[in-house]
Amino acid sequence: MAMLIFAVIFINLALVFYTVAVWGEKIQGSLKGWHLVLFWTGLVFDTLGTANMSRLAGEGFRMNFHGITGILAILLMLIHTLWATRVLAQNDLRLKSTFHRFSILVWLIWLIPFVSGALLGMMRG
Repeated sequence: MAMLIFAVIFINLALVFYTVAVWGEKIQGSLKGWHLVLFWTGLVFDTLGTANMSRLAGEGFRMNFHGITGILAILLMLIHTLWATRVLAQNDLRLKSTFHRFSILVWLIWLIPFVSGALLGMMRG
């Protein structure tokens, strides 16, 4: 039971951190260092939550809608966060001001396995 509680907390923390980062960046109109910290934090919590959920399911990766979109979401979050790290390191003002377009797309894709996982969890009861 404790593993389930931690998994749910981790996944929801990922949602909070990633959402604040994505929409904070969009509202501010430019990628900033604190957004990057929240991207990394969201990615870590999502990875921890997903790993705990996988252990709970005891089935490992499954080639279904939730499994495929979940792997895609984590990979996109990783690519997105690495790219944000590079954009800030290079201090490219043009990329800093347009980066949010990609952020919102990755966030929307990330929401798909988040919602499908919540629905699957509720159906299993």
